[in-house]
Amino acid sequence: MTEPAPHPFAPAPPPTSVQPLEGLALEPLQRRFGAVPVLGLYALVNGLVSIAVMTAAALVTGVPLVFPSLGPTAYLLFSDPLGGAAAPRNTIIGHGIGVLAGWGSLVVFGLQDVAAADAMGATPGRVGAAAVSLALTSALMVWLRLPHPPAAATTLIVSLGVLPHPEELAVLMLAVVLLAAQGWIINRLAGVPVPVWAPRREPISVRPGGLSG
Repeated sequence: MTEPAPHPFAPAPPPTSVQPLEGLALEPLQRRFGAVPVLGLYALVNGLVSIAVMTAAALVTGVPLVFPSLGPTAYLLFSDPLGGAAAPRNTIIGHGIGVLAGWGSLVVFGLQDVAAADAMGATPGRVGAAAVSLALTSALMVWLRLPHPPAAATTLIVSLGVLPHPEELAVLMLAVVLLAAQGWIINRLAGVPVPVWAPRREPISVRPGGLSG
């Protein structure tokens, strides 16, 4: 008798436990206080440092390098650095998908030069652009096996008209690349074996027969 196929949305098996902070000699702290408090402190410090560096670079260069969707990306880079969504490939291409879907939706609905929407001034076209951009971003990340949830925020930033111009989108992508590089360097210095580009384990995909990696 064959075993039933797993549910398509069943969670992935838990990753093998690691000691990611021994590069910073914090392993004794983990043994004393537990992994969760120490890893939480690691995420706190590096989240602060990463965004502070981006903000300082923005002040020095005069280029706006800080966007709301970078916050959740920084969270992933330092709270789950070995997760597929935090890999450089998923981070950079995921946000790229969000940017293209958002800008493409603006073009389809003729909103490239229209002021950004707010809660009281949304039009049917703006609602349509936001809905289409989010739908496209979500579907493409699944189809291309490139999950990066913060990209869903990026596509709404674009399709709602906050950053409607190509030069602004180029700056947004530059900020994503800089944050991904910064996260990779910090994690490697901390002894975390983050991948150079693609996730070490492919994300789970949904297929008629169940789950596959």
